[in-house]
Amino acid sequence: MIRKRGETKQIHAGALAIGGGAPVSVQSMTNAPTADVGACLEQIAALAEAGCDLVRVTVPDREAAAAFGRIRAASPLPLCADIHFDYRLALAAVDNGADKIRINPGNIGSEDRVAAVARACAGRHVPIRVGVNSGSVRKDLLVRYGGATEEALLASAAENIEALERCGFTDICLSIKASDAARTVAANLAAARRFPYPLHIGVTEAGCGEEGKLRSAVGIGALLVMGIGDTVRVSLTGDLVQEVVTARKILMAAGVADRGIDVVSCPTCGRTRVALPAVVEAVKAAVSGMRTDKKLTVAVMGCEVNGPGEAREADVGIAGGKGEFLLFVRGEPVGKVPQESAVPALVKEIEKLL
Repeated sequence: MIRKRGETKQIHAGALAIGGGAPVSVQSMTNAPTADVGACLEQIAALAEAGCDLVRVTVPDREAAAAFGRIRAASPLPLCADIHFDYRLALAAVDNGADKIRINPGNIGSEDRVAAVARACAGRHVPIRVGVNSGSVRKDLLVRYGGATEEALLASAAENIEALERCGFTDICLSIKASDAARTVAANLAAARRFPYPLHIGVTEAGCGEEGKLRSAVGIGALLVMGIGDTVRVSLTGDLVQEVVTARKILMAAGVADRGIDVVSCPTCGRTRVALPAVVEAVKAAVSGMRTDKKLTVAVMGCEVNGPGEAREADVGIAGGKGEFLLFVRGEPVGKVPQESAVPALVKEIEKLL
């Protein structure tokens, strides 16, 4: 049986619910040195404005652990402390207010050290994200399974989860990622069959620009439409805000977004008698700065064949005629507007709905 997002255990990172049917949340990660508190807070503020729900911050040393506490105190979003190798840094991050911890139990030492982290997290109700990716699988597992295969990733995840379960700790979020979409999908499907925990999904090292966005959309989107995935991160080289913007668009395209404005438009054909591409771009520009806790679909269609029907299915929409548009709201036509007035009229109706 594949456990879908409504059937996984629910955990809480601060006030943010993950799994158990909670809305799919969006994550990103700061890339400024953690010791530079101001730079990290600037990045977190920008991510929050873009629609991020949780931010991961690396804690590689004691200085970073101390800085993490100052960052957490001023952060508008819950924070996940990213820990590797030194279990004492995980303990320090918990003491300094971490809402969630990311560890790989296999790389922080003996079972008593894993147990110490589990006890600290349990005492503060801090969940642990078990992170496994194709670059972190142990050599013996690589040999046994012939590389960083789906089976190797799953075996690594199982070992790390069992290490926490032996400590009686089950507030777990599991992340299994590969750098190609197909392996990521296969490994997460297997994980959804085997583990009851919420899944953090993404394609690791996806790249930059359109290539990275497309690779992420294929891997994340395929899982989301199958009902798998409780929280997502789009991993892009470059602008952090683009990770969040892209993630939100993937959620919208997969039909699982709980908020945001989705602009749909037709590809145009020989029947189109309005300058639809320019109108679509103008609509997208007009709504790009709108923030909403609702989900709204806006249709911008080119002709009278499919246009009215598509526009009716949207919350608000316009369908082109000869130099004019028919305006629809909640499936009902409310009037015709000339092409030059179509965008302002549509935006006015969007604002009313918001």
